[in-house]
Amino acid sequence: MRFRPCIDLRGGQVVQIVGGTLTDNAEPTINFVSSRRAEDFAAMYRADALPGGHVIALGPGNDGAACLALGAFPGGMQMGGGVTPETAATYLDAGASHVIVTSYLFVDGQLSEQRLAMMTRSVGRERLVLDLSCRRRGDDYFVVCERWQRFTALKLEPALLAQLSESCAEFLIHGVDVEGMRAGFEAPLVALLGAHSPIAVTYAGGLRSLADLDAVATLGNGRVDASIGSALDLFGGGLRYRDVCAWQALRAD
Repeated sequence: MRFRPCIDLRGGQVVQIVGGTLTDNAEPTINFVSSRRAEDFAAMYRADALPGGHVIALGPGNDGAACLALGAFPGGMQMGGGVTPETAATYLDAGASHVIVTSYLFVDGQLSEQRLAMMTRSVGRERLVLDLSCRRRGDDYFVVCERWQRFTALKLEPALLAQLSESCAEFLIHGVDVEGMRAGFEAPLVALLGAHSPIAVTYAGGLRSLADLDAVATLGNGRVDASIGSALDLFGGGLRYRDVCAWQALRAD
């Protein structure tokens, strides 16, 4: 299990938001806006030997900042947010290790096998990450798209993970209902991923402490990586980034 860092961008600035509040019609709930540049965060993650994190563009106006961040940690970060077969090469050329896709794959809430095949052909399975971020409906989790506001027909279950793993290298999965809320993570979701994901998977959403990281390691059978955003002191939270780095170093040993 690894800690995977993040850089979320809105209007070219590094931010942290409450994930479920990002819509077309209103300003999202913003937890934090950083005065530091995106590339400064990427350079720090590189210095601290934390590969595999992600840069996420939350809307337009982020390409410049994203490419600078990717260039500061070449091959060390993934890029997501509005990625299509036409734009993917730009981010890979800028230094992204992988591109992350979600909404492009869906038409009217249904997975488009044609679009998935086009995406896989354009970048290669080994450089593609599928974002299967999800929200609860009853006791089940369903993949959401379009800024996490629209439920798709895809229930997150073992058969779906097995099917989609044939088209990508990794999954990125946010627990959207708790994303950015610093109120604890989706334990049943982590357990599901740890038991049934056949490829690498990163969980994000609600983690707030080293104890939470330990819990993800246990529930995920050591197979689910974790990302932390709003809870870190880098982004205005109470969890020290340096403590997380030390936690990761101990696991590496």
